[in-house]
Amino acid sequence: MPHHDYRRDLMGSAAIEPAGRFEAGSWQSFTLTYTCGKFGIDDRGSLKVAFRMQTDQSMIQCDDPAGPGFTTVETSTGIPLTVRCEHRRNTRPWGISLYVRCDRYLSAGDRIVIRFGDRRQGSTGLRLQTFVQPRFEFRVLADPFASYEYILLPDDAHPTIAIGPGPGVNWVAILPTLRRAGDRFRLCLKCEDRWGNPSDRVARTVRLAADGPIDGLPETVTFRAGRFGVEVDGLSVGDAGARRIRVLGEDGEPLAESNPLRIETDSPYRHYWSDLHGQSEETVGTNPARAYFTFARDRAFLDICGHQGNDFQITDAFWKELNELTAEFNEPGRFVTLPGYEWSGNTSLGGDHNVWYRREGRPIYRSCRALVYDTTHPETDCHSAKDLLAALQHEDALVTAHIGGRYADVKYAHDAKIEPSVEIHSAWGTFEWIVFDAFEADYRVGIVASSDGHDGRPGAKYPGVAEFGSYGGLTCHLLESLDRDHLVEAFRRRHHYATTGARIFLESAIELDSPGVLFHRNPDLGDVEHEPCRRAIMGDIVRTGDEELTLRLDVTAPAPIERIELRDGLDRLETVRPYGEADLGRRIRIVCEGAHYRGRGRNVSWEGTATFEGAKVERIAPVNFWNVEQLPRQVGEDAVAWRCVTTGGFSAIDVWLDENEGGVLRLRTSEVDTDLELAGIGLADTRLDAGGLYKAVRVFRLPDVNTTRSMTVSRRVKRRRDADTRLYACVTLENGHQAWPSPIYLIP
Repeated sequence: MPHHDYRRDLMGSAAIEPAGRFEAGSWQSFTLTYTCGKFGIDDRGSLKVAFRMQTDQSMIQCDDPAGPGFTTVETSTGIPLTVRCEHRRNTRPWGISLYVRCDRYLSAGDRIVIRFGDRRQGSTGLRLQTFVQPRFEFRVLADPFASYEYILLPDDAHPTIAIGPGPGVNWVAILPTLRRAGDRFRLCLKCEDRWGNPSDRVARTVRLAADGPIDGLPETVTFRAGRFGVEVDGLSVGDAGARRIRVLGEDGEPLAESNPLRIETDSPYRHYWSDLHGQSEETVGTNPARAYFTFARDRAFLDICGHQGNDFQITDAFWKELNELTAEFNEPGRFVTLPGYEWSGNTSLGGDHNVWYRREGRPIYRSCRALVYDTTHPETDCHSAKDLLAALQHEDALVTAHIGGRYADVKYAHDAKIEPSVEIHSAWGTFEWIVFDAFEADYRVGIVASSDGHDGRPGAKYPGVAEFGSYGGLTCHLLESLDRDHLVEAFRRRHHYATTGARIFLESAIELDSPGVLFHRNPDLGDVEHEPCRRAIMGDIVRTGDEELTLRLDVTAPAPIERIELRDGLDRLETVRPYGEADLGRRIRIVCEGAHYRGRGRNVSWEGTATFEGAKVERIAPVNFWNVEQLPRQVGEDAVAWRCVTTGGFSAIDVWLDENEGGVLRLRTSEVDTDLELAGIGLADTRLDAGGLYKAVRVFRLPDVNTTRSMTVSRRVKRRRDADTRLYACVTLENGHQAWPSPIYLIP
């Protein structure tokens, strides 16, 4: 326990007005009244009201009476106060706090009145966090003895409100991405509010229409108030092909279209989707761990889920509870869970790594015990990533390197036996550089993505307005069937691909001219199982003497494809687009991308304008602008203005002009400025480097309308003679989502 527990029952009481349930992201004003307990508060004693650090509510502040979050404090006796709004000056995870020091004493029964979002002087109030929390707590801590040793009010004495979803505005339809002919599958439907929360405030009947026969598909489904979604199970397709399902209003209004489903007759595997990385309120997240797994299964409609709390906050009791939960929620064939945690070592000692076990009951090897006050079993402490990998040598475990607050340094420590993949994307951003680091070190790693969500929405993690700058990622696993054994085996063989959250159908394979040798594990580990092959898929390691081979990539996406980069390790072999110069139109895309550096302060806050002299702006569209309160806007008839944040990925604005040629683009941003002739903006990127970590502005032209959602690419590729050939791709969709298959490794 991080605070003294002396006589909590005598520390006073607190109440909140108004109480009840409030809409996520709405503007409110609350009055918290603290009544002093037996000891009062002594001269220079203080009170703190703390909030979880991952809330994205408007920041409380005491300086601008007309600004959001304005907070005032007074006492019933009128004594002078010192008031400060503090960030990261309270024990994790309660990192946001209001500090109130009494500069005279208060007695039992005296009151401190705090108005959060005080509107009396023009403030719009306090904007609540954008995600759901049935028990949002105003945590009150008292220092009645002026010792700066805070004592929590009793657990049931902290004021709470409920934060629920708003009305549904964004319809979502989810199908599997690959099944065999005759397989049973389900269609999952939900309607999200403006911040991405599944809404229980929808009462409506919708129509379903497929672009081909689907056995068992009803004509309509009905949403009822109080429910967060609808599942239509028992569907099947008898023949090979592709399917999408459209969701329509009763009047035929288009509401949503599902991701593509591919049906194959002879596929050796199916696709199953995971988010294996997130946290709950027992560590630094939101809502209990049980609600975390329930959301993953029933509202994000995942197939696979894991929980990755920070190890230095996981007590032995919570580790036991997590193991009980993963065992309870694990249902082979429907929903698979893995027990695990995030080893959260300091950056200089290897940085964050995710650890999963095939079975429950295994030890937790902690990087430290910063917030665990139990020192039993010190032999399980692993203070560096090297220590961790050594401790896991004899465990049935999987590890991936992760970039969060602390970034993983794969060059510091790596073990091919235990660590088959690296995490390229999460809600923290996009981090292709971790794959590049692995290539530079000659590792053979796969590529995964997850959310590392802290707001209780695994599998559907929106960033809201918080420091997380991206939608959470997903990983698609190529499995014969959905159970732990097949998952672990496929994971170790890197048979998976990563996306920034879109359910894209993606296949990557090579075809050899003569037989090669396919290794089931990295051959650097010694005498590993192997077999002859003429074909290999993503993640495979193959020895071949062929000088050339055929690389095939098959993509079917829920949005038009913008480009596909074919890569060999650090080298880009080719950029493939579904259109050419002759197809370009009046649409220009302006992209802001990158990060300042690898650490916590990586976020780049962009502010920019684009003025099109000699042309008029007909319309604009945002790409990867996740904050619905901060979208780009048209300024007059010839300019666009925007503000955005990038954390390794990108945000973009599409601008349709009335002229195809002539005029000048005057681009002014917080990072780079330039003038470009509109006639010179074409198919290829015009890239303006801004230093940092791949920080840049890119400008290029697109067709006015692009309808290509499926591409098959086949290329002859030369094999490197003296080093690994590492074949993979980066797929970018027009809506900003990306995907990366695990590399295929060809070894000499």
